[in-house]
Amino acid sequence: MSRQQVSVVTGGSRGIGAAVCVRLAADGHDIALGYRSDADAAEAVAVRVRAAGRRCVAVRVDTADEAAVDLLFDTAASELGPVTALVNNAGISGPVGPLADADAEGLRRALDVNVLGYLLCARRAVRDMTPTGGGAIVNLSSAAATLGSPGEYVHYAAAKAAVDTLTVGLSKEAAPAGIRVNAVAPGIIRTGFHADPERPDKAAAGIPLGRPGTPEEIANAVAWLLSADASYTTGTVLRVAGGR
Repeated sequence: MSRQQVSVVTGGSRGIGAAVCVRLAADGHDIALGYRSDADAAEAVAVRVRAAGRRCVAVRVDTADEAAVDLLFDTAASELGPVTALVNNAGISGPVGPLADADAEGLRRALDVNVLGYLLCARRAVRDMTPTGGGAIVNLSSAAATLGSPGEYVHYAAAKAAVDTLTVGLSKEAAPAGIRVNAVAPGIIRTGFHADPERPDKAAAGIPLGRPGTPEEIANAVAWLLSADASYTTGTVLRVAGGR
């Protein structure tokens, strides 16, 4: 008998994270939804998960805080059962503009959330999944990791390059425990992430497919990597960027 899928999704209250929660619920996953501050938005996503017939618990978490990460996973295990998947999605852009103009505190916080947060969540996921027969991790990277994002957020691009390296290295380390580790690298997606709400449409001319992507298109890729259809896929960074 296959195990019930219990997925921890960080940054699950909006944008790509919210779309991932809804898609995984449709695929039969129970969801532990981690969110940073907007409890109402988190509960709205939880309502959609439950409407799909799945269980959902929403937990406030700062993923750069080790104790908060442990609380998220402990709550998932106690209320839903053994965790079988992690979607490392919580992230922030940090300062927007040339690196020369960025403040150190903003840079530090961005690296804490986008790199340390991923490491802490992945570490806990491996600890939990190893004795229970394995599982899967999907890290949300970005096309910025290879494009560099000059003039916008070079530090964010650097953090996402670190996520790619984490994905490759951990996939090899965790494979003997039956844990697959992959990443999805979105391009420009129509979400509230952008400081300029019109940025996705302004950038459309530079995207080979001629349009920004949707959160649901990223969620589809995440769902595939967590599914049995991707059982021989690990250490992969799947670019979903409209050709960019």
